[in-house]
Amino acid sequence: MPPKTIESNRKIGEIIKKRRNELNLTIEEAASKSGIGTKTWSRYESGTSIRTDKVRGLCKALKWKTIPETNETSTIINVDFDEYRKSKTWSPFLEEHFGKYVALSFVNGSAWLLDEINEDLAALSKMPRGSHIGEIPSSLISSIMPEQFLVRYDYEFMFILRQKLLWFREIAPLGKQIIAHSVLDELVLYLIEEESLALMEELEINSDIDTEDDYTYWRGWAFDIFDDMDIVTYLYDDLSVLPSSDSYHFDNWLKQQFYVEKE
Repeated sequence: MPPKTIESNRKIGEIIKKRRNELNLTIEEAASKSGIGTKTWSRYESGTSIRTDKVRGLCKALKWKTIPETNETSTIINVDFDEYRKSKTWSPFLEEHFGKYVALSFVNGSAWLLDEINEDLAALSKMPRGSHIGEIPSSLISSIMPEQFLVRYDYEFMFILRQKLLWFREIAPLGKQIIAHSVLDELVLYLIEEESLALMEELEINSDIDTEDDYTYWRGWAFDIFDDMDIVTYLYDDLSVLPSSDSYHFDNWLKQQFYVEKE
């Protein structure tokens, strides 16, 4: 299926270039910070279309929350659910229990998360053993991972994170129930939802969606699966310093703790 894009627009290109210069960044430096290729960045500055999945990295490099609007800006968001249902990662379970927009969130969020993990793994493989994603200038994931344990996200951990993500993507089309048994399970599903935000927010802003549709209920679907918001309470609260005995401490992320039958 064709990637969603922000239409070709010379004015946007000029704004991007101006902002880069304001930050005293070369094209190479900006591209590195964004995780976008140098040639691709140059094309964006010349006014070519910007893929929606690249917007987040571009905004991160330019320290924007979103690309500034212009009168010429037009976002193309045409969701063909029949095509999405043919995806190898479409989850009938999510569609049935949470709605088609949650299933859409999973497809796109998991794909973008996988791309970013692979990029970090490639970078870490060229760095000294023990290096972590916080040391990668272009890492997009580092900004959305729990900060307390940043130095623990090395090659080995990122490899395990990818394997867990691949497992969820593998069971999704089988229609199996998606359950989070461990903190790592919860984290992967939470990150998938977070990665899908750019597309889902574009849908909310730019699409004429029937008020009776299930779109408005897509937010927080990961928490619905967990049946709580503990992952945010414990891992994303700047005031919390977790002891090693806590269920959400990094040392316990792989343990099967939730929805597990006790003997």
